[in-house]
Amino acid sequence: MSASFEQRSHAVIEGVEAIDPEFVLHLPSSTLKLVLGYFLDGPGARAGRRIFPIPREEEGISILSGLALAGRRAVMIFQDNGIGNMLTALLTFPQPYHVPVFGIITRRGGLGEYNSMIHTISERSEALLDAAGVRWVQLDGRTPLEDWLETIQRGYEFAQTTHRPVFVLVNLMGG
Repeated sequence: MSASFEQRSHAVIEGVEAIDPEFVLHLPSSTLKLVLGYFLDGPGARAGRRIFPIPREEEGISILSGLALAGRRAVMIFQDNGIGNMLTALLTFPQPYHVPVFGIITRRGGLGEYNSMIHTISERSEALLDAAGVRWVQLDGRTPLEDWLETIQRGYEFAQTTHRPVFVLVNLMGG
């Protein structure tokens, strides 16, 4: 039996909590409602942690880079249809200057997608990141749910070790 949207969202929350970020940057999204709700209004909204929306993905990359340079634990959470928006910022600062930024990118398109307009960009997410030379790992219905926490945590650690941007692509819709 495959995991539910709620179970996958909870697995992402657990993975982010394992990192224990001081800062959670995000772009609002209906797909991220449970994850972001946890950090905005739930137990993840706690003293010493700042959660704030970013207006666009490239601005998030700039803020995330500054936080990384200051030695702060931060994560950016957004949808894959924003990958194109962030590429110039990502490839002109953190990638060439070895800044260890980390993000969770939720997948759209594919199995379980209800919005027919989203497939055009979302189904090319991996190819866009590969063409840009950006490191990423995928979590979806093929990955056992019990591996999600460790994979997210290891992705963050990999960014720190390699001094490069690393993203974890998660499909909360199950595809």
